[in-house]
Amino acid sequence: MTDYSIKFWDRIAERYAKTPVSDEETYQKKLRVTQQYFRPHMQVLEFGCGTGSTALIHAPHVQHYHAIDASPKMIEIAERKLAQESIDNLSFDAVAMEDLAVEDQSLDAVLGLNILHLMDDWEKVVQHVYQILRPGGVFVSSTVCLGNTMHHFRFIAPIGKLFGLAPAVKIVTRQALEDTIKETGFAIEYKLNQEAKRLMSIFLIAKKPATKKN
Repeated sequence: MTDYSIKFWDRIAERYAKTPVSDEETYQKKLRVTQQYFRPHMQVLEFGCGTGSTALIHAPHVQHYHAIDASPKMIEIAERKLAQESIDNLSFDAVAMEDLAVEDQSLDAVLGLNILHLMDDWEKVVQHVYQILRPGGVFVSSTVCLGNTMHHFRFIAPIGKLFGLAPAVKIVTRQALEDTIKETGFAIEYKLNQEAKRLMSIFLIAKKPATKKN
């Protein structure tokens, strides 16, 4: 993630933390579906965790939950939240996914929620997630697909970035996202499309094959 984007998220972190979930019913559904894939022995990583709200909910369902975000201010807020909870298997770190050292095939689940479209090379990140997951591991993602709805955003985005009004955003399409995930080697097991305020997002749960194909 670029320095510009980190500074942007640092600047709005406190305001972001106070913003309510736009679609609580769908959010709760995503939580329930994700937790169906969790097991008590699991090692889980969430990147782009923001202020940690989702991590705090999921952590009690696995052995260890590591949540990271490139914005130090977001992580400061997440750690304040954690200090008020009795959860000892959750850790937060201010680090970008691209800079995190993780051994290959060392994780059981990786979550990237509302983050892939904000990354410099989201296709490369998907490939990295595949590498660090154990066979049978799951990748949970929720991605805004501006390429399916707001085609003009590619012209507006640079202006918003110039004036510091918007983060750096990639124009991702739903088809490109699904194709990349499948071509990387994942099998998509669950899909939920969501449209709100002219924005389309897609929630996916993809699994790495339990055994290597011959």
